[in-house]
Amino acid sequence: MSITVTGATGKLGGLIVQQLLEKVEASKVNLCVRDPQRAWSHKEQGVELRLIDYDRPESLQNAFADTSKLLFISSPHMDDTVRMRQHSHVIEAAKKAKVEQIIYTSFAFPEKGDISLTHLHLATEHAIRTTGIAYTFLRNALYTDFIAQLGLEQAIRTGELITYPGVDGFNSVTRQDLALAAVSVVTNRGHENQTYELTSSRPWYFADLVQALSEIKGVAVTHREDHSSDNWLYRFLARIDTTSTTRDLEDLIQRPATPLREVVQQILAGRD
Repeated sequence: MSITVTGATGKLGGLIVQQLLEKVEASKVNLCVRDPQRAWSHKEQGVELRLIDYDRPESLQNAFADTSKLLFISSPHMDDTVRMRQHSHVIEAAKKAKVEQIIYTSFAFPEKGDISLTHLHLATEHAIRTTGIAYTFLRNALYTDFIAQLGLEQAIRTGELITYPGVDGFNSVTRQDLALAAVSVVTNRGHENQTYELTSSRPWYFADLVQALSEIKGVAVTHREDHSSDNWLYRFLARIDTTSTTRDLEDLIQRPATPLREVVQQILAGRD
């Protein structure tokens, strides 16, 4: 079995590679990268580095040669129109290279969203299905570290977390947990033609967040909604499904998802 990973030097990709090399011989792992220097330590472990550029289709087919399982981490490009073109290049190259299975990192409950991001992932999933290649769709929920954008330091300083009305309840998870789930799928059989909604098993709310802040910092923090706090993040959150949950993630990693309080501790520790 040969496993090829795209986006191997990104935040999620790096965690996946780290976990993967604990379970699979390095000689069976190929890392697709644009900058070999960022993955040189893995080459020294025995993995093969393969240069790719999502905008150069000819680089992709060569990189996917002799691949049993392709872990396709979605493109990080900010323009979803460009991302769709890049994804099409990856999918076409995988078909030409006769890849046996594509494991694709999608987005949780995209049918319930109405933004270009959810349309992108649905279109990519559809394109993968049309190839006839066995697939597994890892529909990743929001990363819990988005809470760092909510003004936690100000909330601790003022004793009040202020958010936009009507946006509350989150099924978010950590990249570390998502990486473990991806590795579980890549290294085991029985996941062919399956779709997993990788969310927490129950949503958390802003009340839980202020409780965690209060307990960790030893100060009283309350939550208040205010229309003046509107920004791009709340508009984004309002147009995706942030509350639906499944046990898919916990079943794959065989333990509870990392709790909110632990993520809050990590974020605050990084700022102290």
